[in-house]
Amino acid sequence: MTGTVVRQRALALLHGGARNADVSRLLDVPAGTVAYWLHQDRAERGECPGRHAPPCPRCDGRELDRAAYAYLLGLYLGDGHIVHYSGHRIPSLMITCAEQWPGLMDECEAAMRAVFPDNSVCRVRKPGCRNVKVYSNHLTCLFPQHGPGRKHERPIVLEAWQQEIVDAHPWEFVRGLVHSDGCRNMNWTTRVVGGERKRYEYPRYWFTNVSDDIRLLYTDTLDKLGIEWKDCTRAGQPYNISVARRASVALMDAHIGPKY
Repeated sequence: MTGTVVRQRALALLHGGARNADVSRLLDVPAGTVAYWLHQDRAERGECPGRHAPPCPRCDGRELDRAAYAYLLGLYLGDGHIVHYSGHRIPSLMITCAEQWPGLMDECEAAMRAVFPDNSVCRVRKPGCRNVKVYSNHLTCLFPQHGPGRKHERPIVLEAWQQEIVDAHPWEFVRGLVHSDGCRNMNWTTRVVGGERKRYEYPRYWFTNVSDDIRLLYTDTLDKLGIEWKDCTRAGQPYNISVARRASVALMDAHIGPKY
């Protein structure tokens, strides 16, 4: 094959979610060449801000902590957004965490540091919450769902390489979604037992998101994990997903548990 054909085949594999190292081995091309082809292609299409230190897993082939990324992706789809303020040279990924969940802030920060080990991470105090932030020129490379407007006003679809990570680490992804837009609480009802009406309490997981696409990502992953769920419409809006079956709640407890 000619050099042009090899490059085109390499890019096709990379666009399909293949890792740089795998393409290098398959086509017998140096890993540095594969990384350069990907970087050049993304730059030509305006998808990559260019080569900057520290390196990017998508542009430069740096190893990615895939489990931490799956969790951070869930947090981003729920309570995260990418901002590039005027006068700031580097954009930031910001995850908003309520003050009553200090453990969630710790886990969010740990995930950011694992995914972006060489980048600056900080917490910014706001009334009733804190924004956990990481700065990187390659945020849109790792979170291509970013775009103008609110998430529920535009399509949210995972790229092939993201879906591969979610399939490999589904619990981390679900955990991130629940930690952002979900909760575990106690519901109650009454039953007549022996002629006497008694109160009965049971745990339930809720997930609430206005985006149909994000809810679908959540429920599709639950299906793969064998979790039973149902839609719960409130005020005519199908924004709530409930997990209340005892076996499913037990599985969720084993892998997620209450926020803290």
